[in-house]
Amino acid sequence: MALNKINEAYVSDKYQYTMGKSYLDCGKQEEIAIFNLFYRKAPENNNWAVVSGTEEVIEMVLKLGTEPEEFYEKFLPGEEYREFRKYLSTMHFTGDVYAMREGEIVFPNQPVITVVGPLVQAQVLETPMLCIMNHQMAVATKASRVCRSTDRPVSEFGSRRAHGPWAAVYGGKAAQIAGCASSSNILTGAFNNVPSTGTMAHSFITSYGSTVEGEHKAFTDYLRTHKGENLILLIDTYDTLRCGVKNAIRSFKEMGIDDSYGPGYGVRLDSGDLAFLSQEVRYLLDEHGLKKCKIFATNGLDEYLITDLERQGAKIDCYGVGDAIATSKAAPCFGNVYKLVQIGSEPVLKRSEDKIKLINPGFQITWRISAQDSVKGNKIDGYVFKADVTCLRGDSMDTAIQNGDTITVRDEYDSYKYKTFEEGSYEARPLQVQVIKDGRRVVPQHTLEQKKAFYKDNLHHFSPAERRLINPHYYKVDISDELYDTKMRIIGKLVKEIEDFDI
Repeated sequence: MALNKINEAYVSDKYQYTMGKSYLDCGKQEEIAIFNLFYRKAPENNNWAVVSGTEEVIEMVLKLGTEPEEFYEKFLPGEEYREFRKYLSTMHFTGDVYAMREGEIVFPNQPVITVVGPLVQAQVLETPMLCIMNHQMAVATKASRVCRSTDRPVSEFGSRRAHGPWAAVYGGKAAQIAGCASSSNILTGAFNNVPSTGTMAHSFITSYGSTVEGEHKAFTDYLRTHKGENLILLIDTYDTLRCGVKNAIRSFKEMGIDDSYGPGYGVRLDSGDLAFLSQEVRYLLDEHGLKKCKIFATNGLDEYLITDLERQGAKIDCYGVGDAIATSKAAPCFGNVYKLVQIGSEPVLKRSEDKIKLINPGFQITWRISAQDSVKGNKIDGYVFKADVTCLRGDSMDTAIQNGDTITVRDEYDSYKYKTFEEGSYEARPLQVQVIKDGRRVVPQHTLEQKKAFYKDNLHHFSPAERRLINPHYYKVDISDELYDTKMRIIGKLVKEIEDFDI
């Protein structure tokens, strides 16, 4: 379901269409192109990123060519664009798309999405696809970090800080895929058939007048009007310890809310020294027999503050995190790129002055290798992820993996680093699956709960050292020998041509 009437397929840059006109005028529009969407480096020194947004990408791709001819006059005016406008008005996507599932864990340079299709069709998808994926993967990756900093539930409530309505709704979804227990955004909940969560603001309490008795009346009225739901009272409006928590205890008792209350109840802290206050509040609640009363904490939290709170022995049962997740505050711009890797049957690449910008050419597939690991004690459900290898589709490594043969995975930059997996000792699965074939969707939709479960299962098949936030252990990510050789052959030929070139 789209958030509004904007056709996401045309949230694009002008140059996608100026190039498109040239392709058409030069007769190149039907050449089959292969583009990869991938990232080069994860934000905040992450070991990896979390995939979110591929569902919206599928919807976006299928909207291509659904606008009338006059629509294109708004950004392609003039007689010189007449034929191109006519072409665009009937141009639907007719190719194939391969993508990682939402909730997949992805490493640098692995194709998150691969588009195979006529050149113009594939080219104009670049900007809207990056717009969707860069936003959602930034939020999902940050949410993963925050949620991995604690064993307690984390709720996302950053809509008021998000970069617009679209970002608020889909950011809430991305955050939940990557571990958040819930989102406060009502449209996120409605679009994904999950409940949204919320308590009260300080304005609810001050609407009863800035008095201690007004706070008490606000609490009792809230409890009365929401009985049967999860009940959370905000206790820091005036003074957390001297009146807030005492009024909460008083109101709970007056309204018959105690440890027998099934839907759950609690208090929220939104300011001050959260470690100290949570310990004092916990003592007072327990002293009055409210041992199951939860303590919910908010106030500019992120993974570093949460880690420190737990180190200090904070008595917090769940956390609410806003702008740190909703805007991926420490690294708000995710680095996915969309690059042409093959035209016709010819693999191509971009070579740059910057070494990191050198890309892998050709039509690729990534395999995740898993195996038993009783030696290191990392055995999880019988196996752990051991290595990823990206191959050219149909090359000898790809074929050997499909057949379960013995394989040796070599480090691209150090031939002395390698790992051999004997026949019968490993399992493998492809990370990219076909989602669109000949312009039609070919995969089922997954619920938000299924996406969350898929992420959680993936996460727990990496070792604890690979999941840690600071200086995570290196996970083996390589490419096949034939992909490496293809890349080096193209570079070698190009370098020679450049050396011999002159005017």
